[in-house]
Amino acid sequence: MKRNPPLISLMLVLLATLSLSGCGGSLFESKKIDYKSSAKLPPLEIPPDLTVPSRDERYALPDGATRGSATFSSYTGGQVRSTNTDVLPQSDKMRIERSGTQRWLVVSGTPDRLWSSIKEFWIETGFIVNVEKPEAGIMETEWNENRAKLPQDIVRGTLGKVFDSLYSTSERDKFRTRLEKGAEAGTTEIYISHRGLYEIYVNEGHSDTRWQPRAADPELETEMLRRLMVRLGNTEAKAQSLIAGEQKQERAKLKQSADGSGTLELQEAFDRAWRRVGLALDRVGFTVEDRDRAQGLYFVRYIDLASDYSKKEEKGFLSKLAFWNSSKPDINQSPQYRIYVKSVGTSSTIQVLTREGGVEKSDTSRKILGLLLDQLK
Repeated sequence: MKRNPPLISLMLVLLATLSLSGCGGSLFESKKIDYKSSAKLPPLEIPPDLTVPSRDERYALPDGATRGSATFSSYTGGQVRSTNTDVLPQSDKMRIERSGTQRWLVVSGTPDRLWSSIKEFWIETGFIVNVEKPEAGIMETEWNENRAKLPQDIVRGTLGKVFDSLYSTSERDKFRTRLEKGAEAGTTEIYISHRGLYEIYVNEGHSDTRWQPRAADPELETEMLRRLMVRLGNTEAKAQSLIAGEQKQERAKLKQSADGSGTLELQEAFDRAWRRVGLALDRVGFTVEDRDRAQGLYFVRYIDLASDYSKKEEKGFLSKLAFWNSSKPDINQSPQYRIYVKSVGTSSTIQVLTREGGVEKSDTSRKILGLLLDQLK
């Protein structure tokens, strides 16, 4: 039989296209973010008998004006004075600080003024805000999956519109936001740290799975910082230019003593070391219960990420409806430690202390310092 070369070539191109769409769609979508959750609730429907006609402020008279006596200049002046322009920070005073792979945002304004805008940002991104501690400057989202990592093939494009819940990725993400007063008066430093899990099979029959922690993703943290800058008033181009730039390479070194205790030496002054240690603690899974900057102390407990997510997955359908019940893990079951950051000239040292304040000399101390070293080196 005589072959038709153009027809064969066309078929090969079609097969290659289908294979890319079926198993490699994420190649083109890997940089996209699509978190979907029940945080995006529809607006409440108000019964007609409870609806109050809204007032049109365009025709309101300025204060002190009477009918027939208001001038156009006084009217427009009153309108301008009533406008609240002090909601978002000034974009020209927004900047990115960086050290190694760590980045954080410095904006004008106080933490209490920025709190609601940051919470709205996470809800708009598709997350449920699970932990709010304004007094400690801590906000943490619930676990969620990035739906942009799902393969965008023909089958998913057809069935996914109806049975979207049948498709799921093997990864989960959550983010912690930490707000601290900046070194400059009237500024706030915003840190975003990522925590991740991935699902693996634990038997040969692929019938049982287990969630395991995965490394923090600095690129994902940076992307969230960029989006937050836009949410706080920056343009896309300005936010991208602030994110871009060379990274400063910092070095940390771990020293072990003969008595079993360890000390992490960081070639940075106390102010920067304090901030970086706080972000590193967020990344590796510690819950910061309190902190004392004057004494250089973080009071922390460790929460196993896989266990935290497994408890969430074990809840049944009826228990999920009972949203008023608390589902937070009992952190009091894990021991408390103190992370001590001390200034030594132009450098800093980091030690793990017991709850009572003595030097921790156990294997746990070495593991904690090892986790911090991975983030700070």
